[in-house]
Amino acid sequence: MTPETSTRRRFLALGGTALASAIAGCSTSLSAPESSPGESPSPSAAGESPETDTAESPYTRVYRETIPSVTTVQTTTGQGTGFQYDEGHVVTNAHVVGTASEAQVRFHDGTWASGPVVGTDPHSDLAVIEPGTVPDSAAPLPFGDQPPTIGREVVVIGNPYNLDGSVTSGIVSGTDRLIPSPAGYQIPDAIQTDAAVNPGNSGGPLMDLDGSVVGVVNSKQGDSIAFGISAALTQRVVPELIESGTYEHAYMGVSLDVVTPRLAEANDLAEPQGLLVVQTVRGGPADSVLQPSSIEYVGGRQVPVGGDVIRAIDGTPMETFEDLASYLALETRPGDTIEVAILRDGDERTVEVTLDARPDRSTSPLR
Repeated sequence: MTPETSTRRRFLALGGTALASAIAGCSTSLSAPESSPGESPSPSAAGESPETDTAESPYTRVYRETIPSVTTVQTTTGQGTGFQYDEGHVVTNAHVVGTASEAQVRFHDGTWASGPVVGTDPHSDLAVIEPGTVPDSAAPLPFGDQPPTIGREVVVIGNPYNLDGSVTSGIVSGTDRLIPSPAGYQIPDAIQTDAAVNPGNSGGPLMDLDGSVVGVVNSKQGDSIAFGISAALTQRVVPELIESGTYEHAYMGVSLDVVTPRLAEANDLAEPQGLLVVQTVRGGPADSVLQPSSIEYVGGRQVPVGGDVIRAIDGTPMETFEDLASYLALETRPGDTIEVAILRDGDERTVEVTLDARPDRSTSPLR
């Protein structure tokens, strides 16, 4: 079993209740500013006068500019948050809409609209709704054009526990994470935040203080660990959901192990570097192109031995699962042929793999 498979099984093993909290109603929330729009903050304990404490909080500004575009999303099976992607479409999570073909959307000005779910992608946990009417105040939210840096302040705006228009704040705790998806694979390039996550925030925007979307709120795994689908992946998937209703992800058909010092020693490698090919899917893109490992006992332990070690794809170094998953998700499409730099039996070489579309279900290798 690969670390990825093991991680996914441990997550799923948390049980139906935990899964319902983390996926079926997941959301991120962050702590709200002390003063709300239109209120003058009180003087501080340090003795600041009201005149020196009346500047608008950056959190208030982002909230005021964003809230008209944030919606409540309701279906017959669930509720969450969404936001205006373009003039006619609202983005939310696939797990919020589930299998529904129609959704009700409530805008911040109290306007309700219904419309079809025009596309869903459980692999990235994204969905698009087309409301029948959209208020003029609900402008599309801009997306950040660069990945957020760790430590950057962010805010979440959404509807936790039916508390419409709630805002909270935190920081970006990590980037390029792998998180579970409703399809059973993992979503790459995810944004981690210390924002509190509560049912009802799912599908809402994770914003930086410049007012740009850096992620779509997805799930939580603890009191201070929450995740969002990255702006980069969202902008790649959503346009195709609008156009065709579906999105196809690139697929190699391999399972991998990170080359640790123990694996490097067992495979007579000079240094722990790259990704060891443990298994290839029969008939998949990597079958007969990449050499899988065999399982042997080394030092009394079972370890994969003899497989190719992936060092780079199209010149981009591959050191972790996250590296490979993010590259496939953001840089490739089904049908693309990639150049894979490998180490095989001590020799460096390059092989070509033509990617397929990811199957709906996979029993072991997930890449």
